[in-house]
Amino acid sequence: MIQKVLVANRGEIAVRVMRTCREMGLRTVAVYSDADRKSMHVRYADEAVHIGPAPSRESYLNIDRIIEVAKSTGADAIHPGYGFLSENAGFSERCEKEGIVFIGPGAHAINTMGDKISARKTMEKAGVPIVPGTLDPIDDEQKAIKKIKEIGLPVMIKASAGGGGKGMRLVHEEGNILSAIRSARSEASEAFGDGSVYIEKYITSPHHIEFQVLADNHGNALHLFERECSVQRRHQKVVEETPSPLLTQEVREEMGEHAVNAAKAVNYSGAGTVEFVMDDDLNYYFLEMNTRLQVEHPITERVVGVDLVKEQINIANNKKLTFNQKDLIQHGHAIECRIYAEDPDNNFMPSPGVIKHITEPLGLGVRTDGYVYEGFEIPMHYDPMISKLIVWGANREDAINRMQRALYEYKITGVKTSIRFLERVMQHKVFQSGRYNTTFIEKYSDDLFENEDCSGDCEDMAVIAAFLDYQAKLQKAKPPKHGGQMTNNWKAYGRRRIKIRI
Repeated sequence: MIQKVLVANRGEIAVRVMRTCREMGLRTVAVYSDADRKSMHVRYADEAVHIGPAPSRESYLNIDRIIEVAKSTGADAIHPGYGFLSENAGFSERCEKEGIVFIGPGAHAINTMGDKISARKTMEKAGVPIVPGTLDPIDDEQKAIKKIKEIGLPVMIKASAGGGGKGMRLVHEEGNILSAIRSARSEASEAFGDGSVYIEKYITSPHHIEFQVLADNHGNALHLFERECSVQRRHQKVVEETPSPLLTQEVREEMGEHAVNAAKAVNYSGAGTVEFVMDDDLNYYFLEMNTRLQVEHPITERVVGVDLVKEQINIANNKKLTFNQKDLIQHGHAIECRIYAEDPDNNFMPSPGVIKHITEPLGLGVRTDGYVYEGFEIPMHYDPMISKLIVWGANREDAINRMQRALYEYKITGVKTSIRFLERVMQHKVFQSGRYNTTFIEKYSDDLFENEDCSGDCEDMAVIAAFLDYQAKLQKAKPPKHGGQMTNNWKAYGRRRIKIRI
């Protein structure tokens, strides 16, 4: 049985995994780079070991070093989180070779589903609908042009390896086919070390729907329903919700069955996500399977009432699932907003820097998974996501209202964040209607990237008061001469006639 878990990751996901480990009575080991010496996951773990310089290839991607730390600290299991080594089949194999439990699927499942071409072939054999396109890498550009004419424009040229929107090109015109293939190959080769690309029919008005699956080592597999992930920028998710406002119950059950069959087709073990693309008429097709925990897993946990990390650890301990498909229901509605240290009004430019003040929202149905604190310097070396804000409501309208309230309460100074942008998303009538798709941000950019004249009038009073309070503490202001207590900054600055528009 697992007693000590090394979390081979950083940031909010490392803290989130450690929280469940602590609830289960398991000890934890954090690993950290030079840039993360003061990160919250280092403080939270029972032990913490330095593994290298800031660049991830010299630290969080250094398999030899991570295995060395696991053995030296007596960790009998490794949880990879998401990103970094979480979908690295070689890492999974290495853990098995060293007698360390890898809390995730085996190398076969990772390899099969990690390559999108092999995944498409496997899904076709399993009877899971796939997007019309090629089942082999493009090796002849003239044949590719011929195939695209058969499929019909528009099409997507997609990298066989990797993800995150890299190595993808949308082609609307025949004259752009060759340049799209070549640029996709080049980007894929640089990002993943594999320049293989293939062709898929582009689904007009696409919706991104994914199903959470769990499978144990005893032949049991089930799904925990869907997540709607269609609010995206550059093919990366920004807002997720569950249940999807688009699906009917009949389609939900059908897609869930396909997701379970996809997991069974590769003898899957652990938590994974089967992703589909769907059109406005509810026709859907397999996209890919992520053989790891997803960033957006908390909304599933909230509506289903299952701790997915706990289930991952139990499965790694060779335990059977303690519930079946009929035991699971969706209760209420949950939404997640990803909070990034970036400037949405400047093409989402990353905004590393020192957090001067942070006030996280609280209250009924609100959860924040983060890793920053006042005085923490957000490093420039990694993904700029600093937290995930998750809310639950009895229905979708309640959840949207609660998210708007929570975003209003979320205050961060010192760096630019996506909080105000997310408020505009929540307030947009198309999002509120539930009839949005993956083109939402691009299509309604004039509404979502509203540049206001912030000449001193449109700052939020709470941010001003919090920052002034922070400055007062730094300066260790002396008590007033009359000997009484210092005037509360909210009162002091609220009394002044500062023109503030909220």
